[in-house]
Amino acid sequence: MKLKFIITLLITVLMLSMFATYSIMANNSDSKLDLVDVNDIVQSFEEQWIDLTSGAKPVFPELKQPVEYSVIDHRETLLAATGTDITNNLKEAIRHRDTIVDITVDDEVVGKLIIYNNESELLEKNRDHILIGMLFLLIFLFVLCISYILYLNHTVLYPFQKLKKFAISIANGNLDLPLTMDRNNLFGAFTESFDLMREELAKARENEKKANQSKKELVAQLSHDIKTPVSSIKAISELMQVRSQSEKEKEQLSIIGAKTDQINLLISNMFQATLEELQELKVIPVEVLSSKLSEFIAAADYDRRVTLEPIPDCILLCDPLRLQQVFDNIISNSYKYAATDITVTSNIENRQLILLFKDYGKGVTKEDAPLLFEKYYRGNNATGKSGSGLGLYISRYLMNKMNGNILCETCSDGFIIKIILSLA
Repeated sequence: MKLKFIITLLITVLMLSMFATYSIMANNSDSKLDLVDVNDIVQSFEEQWIDLTSGAKPVFPELKQPVEYSVIDHRETLLAATGTDITNNLKEAIRHRDTIVDITVDDEVVGKLIIYNNESELLEKNRDHILIGMLFLLIFLFVLCISYILYLNHTVLYPFQKLKKFAISIANGNLDLPLTMDRNNLFGAFTESFDLMREELAKARENEKKANQSKKELVAQLSHDIKTPVSSIKAISELMQVRSQSEKEKEQLSIIGAKTDQINLLISNMFQATLEELQELKVIPVEVLSSKLSEFIAAADYDRRVTLEPIPDCILLCDPLRLQQVFDNIISNSYKYAATDITVTSNIENRQLILLFKDYGKGVTKEDAPLLFEKYYRGNNATGKSGSGLGLYISRYLMNKMNGNILCETCSDGFIIKIILSLA
């Protein structure tokens, strides 16, 4: 409706402008010479011609409209004029395109009536009026255009910008900020629909969050429950191994024990990752003597492949339980992927204890190395081997929580895992 009103207003203004121009031109045409007035002037001066030639003061006839003119005799002597700037000779009159009428007495031409041509002055005057009118028209159109632009900005551009920002906010996951806008503008219906969409997305995200929370809690519960029968299987296999008299049975029972250790580690990793997502994975650093590290490493080295060089005496700040998990993951991965002996060296640098776990396998590629600590990532050498891609991810998480770090490096004769522990 507003757009129709503006178009109607523009058409009206243009029609009024055309009418005003026509009126000015009509007034100009009305100013043309009246023949009756010309005849009256000629007749008046014919009657008083003898008096004019004798020097008498001329009597100017009354006319319907003002006309500027002059009267000259056949010698071009000025006898009468309505103004001082009126043409008073034939050459100037012809050049000025004045009207020249003969004055006759007794059928003899005795003089000329020169009627001043003021069309150029009228045209100049009318042109000024037209220019002033056009100037006002342009100013009016300019103000109207500015007003319309402001109207479009308020009713179209500004609401569109708000919709754009709202869409970006939704894309960035911010579903808590409502979209407020006048329903009477052009985007009113879209505004309500967009805000309903935001509310539905917020509900869907909340439901998804609850579903994921329930799923993670279920995984954590199952992981915890599975560890009990796995521990029972390991205990029974160890008891049977002690009682068995057959070397073959002992070897098979030993394999069962090793596999239960692998299963237990996988379950522990899954359990710890779930706890970390639930923000319930607790790490409590305490002061621990460095001599305890040999016990942690020995507990993880169930295949007895680790050669541990002396560890400098110092006091560390770490969580013993979580550090044991880190050692379990490192040594288990070495068993699985390198299947070689492991050498552990250590030194103190910048108030940190550096532990280097080195195996003598093929290591990993340059492409795999930056991704080894990512969640669920498994390298190209993991084909055909069991695992979940969580061990090193959890290890880095635990080390960071203990103000330490874990790094990896492939060397010419093997693969190195570097453990960095802070001193107390």
